[in-house]
Amino acid sequence: MSVISAPYTFNEEDLYVDLRPVLGRGLYLKCEGFNFAGSIKLKPATEMVEAAERAGVLTPRSVLLESSSGNMGVALSMIAASKGYRFLCVTDSRCNLSTRLVMKALGAQVHVITEPSAEGGFLRARIDYVRALCALDDRYVWLSQYTNPENWRAHYRRTGPAIARAFPKLDVLFVGAGTTGTLMGCARYFRHWHRRVRIVAVDSVGSVTFGGAPGRRMLPGLGMSVSPPLLDESYVDEADTIRACHHLARRGFLFGGSTGTVVSGAMRWLAAHDSAGLTAVAIAPDLGERYLETVYQANWVEALYGEDILRPGGPAADSAPPVLVSGPRVRHRSRRDEARAGGIRTVGPSRPAPGSWSAGSAPLRDAGDGRASDTVGEGA
Repeated sequence: MSVISAPYTFNEEDLYVDLRPVLGRGLYLKCEGFNFAGSIKLKPATEMVEAAERAGVLTPRSVLLESSSGNMGVALSMIAASKGYRFLCVTDSRCNLSTRLVMKALGAQVHVITEPSAEGGFLRARIDYVRALCALDDRYVWLSQYTNPENWRAHYRRTGPAIARAFPKLDVLFVGAGTTGTLMGCARYFRHWHRRVRIVAVDSVGSVTFGGAPGRRMLPGLGMSVSPPLLDESYVDEADTIRACHHLARRGFLFGGSTGTVVSGAMRWLAAHDSAGLTAVAIAPDLGERYLETVYQANWVEALYGEDILRPGGPAADSAPPVLVSGPRVRHRSRRDEARAGGIRTVGPSRPAPGSWSAGSAPLRDAGDGRASDTVGEGA
């Protein structure tokens, strides 16, 4: 029996789904959606907040601030409510309505960016807004999931070891690439494990994480519009949606869009390699309830991908297969590389952009070193 007094202390770490009966290939799916935040983002959110508390950055007058496309915002909303902090999530119009409602129900303030920046899309607009708030009021504390090392350390300490305990003969691990916190934490852990584990990063079409061409991405959670500062490709062996989600749902497993992408990419990889006898695990970041108005809504799917998307033999979701980058491509990122990667300017002491929510009395610091970071990426 589990008895808790704080919602962020509970997370089901040891639940896996055997997908062989569903998909015909040996693949175990690690389910990360069974906690009060509903996603894997609970772990890095908790680590980032508690690290900021230990560093003395967070005080009773602080206002937590984060840019998020959804799940990280929900996790921080829950933690802020439990610990008694105010929290403002800066998101954009691609964020699911249900996700926004959950954050508001938990007491968070949610600002939705409705117009992309002319030069950097929604990500640039979100970060410009965050930086403007930081310049206005020093009570804001920006945790910066994109650059905060506690993001990947959470998975180095918890997710990687949990998988290792469950599968001591693991051969290949499939991880979706968003901020790359989960990817880098697990990759670093298994780099020093007692046996060789191949790490396959699954990316979405339109993401530039592994050098792909930028493009439109309608599903939040995976992919980046800039090269993520946390990424070190020397740890990654290979980098590779909607139909996969519906296929799993028809067998009773309702997962989110990110999981559909990861499973789709894993199936393609296993089909292209000699996978007989391999022990393979994929990480499912969340469940599907927050995607009922998108991934599981027929009108939304058909409007974006056409009427044939869910028919047998129809075109693949995202209009192209997941990106598969032959590897390893070893590239060590320097601080100078990271400074170039974001391409986002620092906002001076001016008012937020027209149409943005006005904080009124609250400012922002980067929880890592007391200032706003110069490089950011886009993820959940």
